[in-house]
Amino acid sequence: MSGAENGLLKFITCGSVDDGKSTLIGHILYDSKLLYADQEQALLLDSRVGSRDGAIDYSLLLDGLIAEREQGITIDVAYRYFTTEKRSFIVADTPGHEEYTRNMAVGASFADLAVILVDATQGVLTQTRRHARICALMGISYFVFSVNKMDLAGYSRERFAFISEDIEKLADELKLPNTIIIPVSATEGDNVTRRGENMPWYDGPALLSLLETVDIGGVEPEQGFYMPVQRVCRPNHSFRGFQGQVESGTVLVNDTLTVLPGGEMAVVTSIYAADAPVESAVSGQPVTIQLDREVDVSRGCVLTRNAELKTVKEFEAALLWMDDRKLIPGEDYWIKIGTKLLPGIVAGIRHKVDVNTGMLLSADSVGKNEIVRCEIVLSEPVVLDEFRLHKTLGELILINRINHATAACGVIKAAGNRKRDGVTLRDGSYCISIGLFDSFYYHPDIHAVLRHSPAPAVYQPEDSLPLKSAGFDYPSDFDIPADSGFANIRKGIFTGFGGHDVNVPVLDVNGIEANSNEANGNDANGNEANGNTPRDFGKYRKVAIWEKDYEI
Repeated sequence: MSGAENGLLKFITCGSVDDGKSTLIGHILYDSKLLYADQEQALLLDSRVGSRDGAIDYSLLLDGLIAEREQGITIDVAYRYFTTEKRSFIVADTPGHEEYTRNMAVGASFADLAVILVDATQGVLTQTRRHARICALMGISYFVFSVNKMDLAGYSRERFAFISEDIEKLADELKLPNTIIIPVSATEGDNVTRRGENMPWYDGPALLSLLETVDIGGVEPEQGFYMPVQRVCRPNHSFRGFQGQVESGTVLVNDTLTVLPGGEMAVVTSIYAADAPVESAVSGQPVTIQLDREVDVSRGCVLTRNAELKTVKEFEAALLWMDDRKLIPGEDYWIKIGTKLLPGIVAGIRHKVDVNTGMLLSADSVGKNEIVRCEIVLSEPVVLDEFRLHKTLGELILINRINHATAACGVIKAAGNRKRDGVTLRDGSYCISIGLFDSFYYHPDIHAVLRHSPAPAVYQPEDSLPLKSAGFDYPSDFDIPADSGFANIRKGIFTGFGGHDVNVPVLDVNGIEANSNEANGNDANGNEANGNTPRDFGKYRKVAIWEKDYEI
């Protein structure tokens, strides 16, 4: 039976510190006879001075750094490759200590499945929740929660049931689509590679049996073909090819491709896999593509067909902040998306996430290991998409421009026509989203105007509106076109939806005075209507100069 029968499985082990991650993987390797004789002998010798009174310490197979063995914790990510009769595996054993959360995120970025360990004597901890959120953020769809150290909990069925309830609540909160819970003892081997006799009340699979048979092929394929260009290959004057990895779909000789962001089109004349010509290439394959005419292509461009990617300068992202310095809006970074590296700034913070409760909290700054949703503005339009649609062009890292350390990693949540700021006027079943209270700043370093949105809010009839600030000064009476007529503001109070009073001005949803077509209700979305006279942004609004010390 071939080890490739069920395909390669890339998985990660994570969880809080000292939950037994390295011991679990070490036990799998040992029980599966996947060690060379010298490795097994070294393990037996090292275990004599280990932390188990001379018994085999399986964690030593993965924790190889001197500091790891001295402290008895995992610090760096340890990758192991192994094969059983039914499947091939790559596992990333990641650290559980909060200080090394950034290392855990690196391991999660490559995995298809997460094995999250929970100490049966401790239960679900803050770091357990943080790791589960990071795995979900990174797009992992399959989760195995291994309740470890059941031997120390007396193999108690009641204790396992209690912890399982907490895990199920966490899975519901994070909307984890595929989860299973297994009680194990990594040191004694119960339910690791085979069913344990100490837990007859458990009738599910052992961990290794599950990993060998789990089907991770149910993920819907991404739309279209696209290949971010990594390198332009020009060995001589007669050959010019574009190299990269096919991230989605299939490309054939004679296909017509679009080059983004330029939008030029050309026909594929040849495809090379390594140095051999082929007729086609599929997702995951590194290739060189030649086109039938000279087009402007360089590293960071994307060759695509029917993928419907976006080319934008502004987007919203969910980030795991990894830097010791706090994230403060207005800071500029190198931002890497696909193969493109360019300057950008974090224009504003939407909210950060409470790791324990999942609540969205307002924030002026974000500290290390916190998860945040923010607005990012780039120095030029770049090809990208939402992570749920195209993963490779929907993930990004932020790099400190001074020391080149990775400051954050994350995924793109909204791009292009993003949702408005969440400020809503509501009257019964009628409502309209408005951007009246956004602030605008000119950032001289990147020659761009940044838009910062306030916290979400809902105003109902008889609510007073904040119509005056440093960034705007609205009249006390005006109307806003809406599908259900007009939103009426009188004496600074939202009075509901009704007709238009010709004696008061009409403002669009962005706070710009509307022209006659909009006053007649032809455009409720703030889009420019037909007319020859440009509208005056500065009549009621102002653009401030962004200062480095601003905190918003």
